[in-house]
Formats: sequence, structure tokens, C-alpha cells
Amino acid sequence: MALASRFLRTSGVHATIDPDPWHDDAFVLSIDNAEQSQVNVAHPEDVFYEYLRRIANTVDLLKPAGEPITALHLGAGALTLARYIQATRPGSIQHAVELERELLDFVLEHLPMPSGTLLSSHVGDAREALGELPSGLKFDVVILDIFSGPDAPAHLACADFYREAAAVLAPGGILAVNVGDEPGFTLVTSQTLALQQAMAHVAAYGTSNLFTRRFPGNIILLGSAEPWAQGWKQSLLAAGPHPATVLTGVELDELTR
Repeated sequence: MALASRFLRTSGVHATIDPDPWHDDAFVLSIDNAEQSQVNVAHPEDVFYEYLRRIANTVDLLKPAGEPITALHLGAGALTLARYIQATRPGSIQHAVELERELLDFVLEHLPMPSGTLLSSHVGDAREALGELPSGLKFDVVILDIFSGPDAPAHLACADFYREAAAVLAPGGILAVNVGDEPGFTLVTSQTLALQQAMAHVAAYGTSNLFTRRFPGNIILLGSAEPWAQGWKQSLLAAGPHPATVLTGVELDELTR
């Protein structure tokens, strides 16, 4: 039985929050019966979904463990990564943008953020909201979690938007883009090329078998204005989930052919 459900009038979809039958103190946000996010309210440092865990691994390498960061979430979902950052880096300053106010309200009503979380929420289109942020605000990480399949919004799935997102990064900051795609990875290919046009250093991170392009799944694209730190790739590979692959430099040509 669902903990809560709500019809979202803006998009015309039905959102539910259900107890996770496999994990104590965990809940799953679904949209029209498709699972979107999982939250462990007792242990927000435990990130269950594979692609979110990989973004969390990237966040872990931004600064020494426990040191606060600034983070911008474009696409809020159940705020799983915002909860993770608060749990592992208390005092972090975070902003979250969600297109649908009702979804954000629904999540925060039934799965409130941990006490002490410094999170500012914004309702609206990700690109428009990016341009409306306070002048001078810079982020250690910008996380874009909006794309799912070939119907990605054209005004977001482009080099110009990535340049705008890169412009709000602090020195050493990383843009992390979750790209969910179908076999063939047409969207992953186009977004890798777009990110390469916008940022000097690009990496692709995901489960190894996805790079055969024969299976649907999520690839995390990472962009930085600065070279990757020594040992960075090895740290991501070691962090799992296993088996993992990280492509950089000429290796990344595999995704752009």
C-alpha cells in the first residue's frame, strides 16, 4: 500500500511514494508506476540506484571527506543526492530546480529533508532557472538529472545549455549529466559531443556492459574545465558498483562514432 499518492495537474501524471519492500526505512518515488528515485530516510548516505550512486561517487572526490560543498540539482526527483550531500558533507549549500511545483511539494511533505539541510528550491524550467540564480553564485557540482530516452528537451540537450551550466561552476567544479538511453545510445552519443563542445575535459562513467550499446541504461557524463586529478579515474572505478568503466580522452571516441 502506498504511503502517499497525488495526481500532478501540471503534467497529468500520477505520483506515488511507496515503502521499499527490500530495505527498511526506505521509500520509492514512482511516476505513473515507473520508479524514479529511492530514499533511505534513516541512512541517506546509502544510495541504492546504480546511476545515482555513480554521481555520489563523483561528489565524494570533489573535496576532502566531510568538507561542505555547493551543489545545484537540475531535476529534483526525490532529492536523493541532496540528502546524500547533507549526510556526508553537513553544512553544504544546495539549490534544487524542479519543473513541477506539485511534485516538489509532494516529496517534501512526505519525505522531508533532514534537519539542518541548507536547501533552496526553485520551480521552473532548468535553463530559465539557471539564468535567474543570484549573480556570482558558484557551485562545486551541477547535477542534471532530466534526460530519459530520445525525447530529451532540445533546449537542454545542447552545447549552449552546457556552456551556461559550466559558467556557474566554481574552479575545479564538475558538471554531472545523467543520460538515460535506449540500445544504440543515440542520445548518449549526441550529448557526449555536445558536452565536448562546451567543456575542455569530458568523461563517461557507467556499468561496463552498457558501453556495448546493446542494452538500455544510464551513462553519467562528467565535464570539467580543468584536467582530471591524478588517480581520479581509478577512484571512480574502485568505488563501484562493479563492473564499471570510465572513458576519457581518446577512449571517449567510442561514444561519438
